[in-house]
Amino acid sequence: MAAPMELFCWAGGWGLPSVDPDCLAVLTYARFTGAPLKVHRVTSPWRSPSGHLPALRTRDEGTISKPQQIITHLRKQKYNADYDLSATQSADTLAFVSLLEEKLLPVLIHTFWVDAKNYVEHTRKWYAETIPFPLNFFLPNAMHKRHLQRLQLIWGDDYMEDEEKLEKELYREARECLTLLSQRLGSQKFFFGDSPASLDALVFSRLAPLLKAKLPNGKLQQHLKSLQNLCNYCTSILSLYFPWDGGDPLSAAPRAAGTDSAEAEEDPHKRRKQLLSVLVGLAAMLGYAFLSGIVSIQRGGVGPAGRQPIAMEEEEEEEEE
Repeated sequence: MAAPMELFCWAGGWGLPSVDPDCLAVLTYARFTGAPLKVHRVTSPWRSPSGHLPALRTRDEGTISKPQQIITHLRKQKYNADYDLSATQSADTLAFVSLLEEKLLPVLIHTFWVDAKNYVEHTRKWYAETIPFPLNFFLPNAMHKRHLQRLQLIWGDDYMEDEEKLEKELYREARECLTLLSQRLGSQKFFFGDSPASLDALVFSRLAPLLKAKLPNGKLQQHLKSLQNLCNYCTSILSLYFPWDGGDPLSAAPRAAGTDSAEAEEDPHKRRKQLLSVLVGLAAMLGYAFLSGIVSIQRGGVGPAGRQPIAMEEEEEEEEE
């Protein structure tokens, strides 16, 4: 029997199977099509074979890291959610994908990673509490910088220099996008009728985090909650396709008896790896501190260690059959 494909993605939280929109899109598409994946819900990209999340490890094509390339690979394996779409519906899919990436993606980045109150009190807090020590000291900040750079590429230097102008424009276009999605969905179960397609996976992955996160500054969230059909749409997909997957990272979920026994056998090794990872992380922190001059050796003793660790790997992971 061929080895199953393995999907590495961010762990769940906020009542979602994964808090990361890209990971959520791939997970949802796989559920829609019934693709047989062994899912590793991890709390650090260091646990991914590519160093990025999501990542799909395949037998023939190695590791695939880009969400669209993962979905394309699943289609090649005959797991195609768009098989029954007409030419017009396929064209509509391309148009709405472009709309989401241009109008909604920037505001999601801004809402979770740029808005100071949301970032400090919600986003950074969740990642700092979820990512294992010592990676949690610097990975959230590195992710924050990466998202700022991504937003800057989308909007250019001028907008990044004028925060008020950026925010006003972002939220205006995002509200228009949500309203258009609501009108297009109407009273349908999915965007193209009674069966889900790839567009539904993408829309759900963008809307669900905005709907479910407890944001202190929820301007766009309030507009989304006013569009009842979109809220029902997200709730329906969660209940139909992820009935056991919402909740906190590494939460208990129904597992096969064989999986439980295998994990029990592996537990001593996991404990040892955790201990080694902590020791490696501490050694790396001290080495970085000495090399960067934060810590120096003087006659009287050793100076205080710096707070910025350079770290290593490993943490618990949840596997889903």
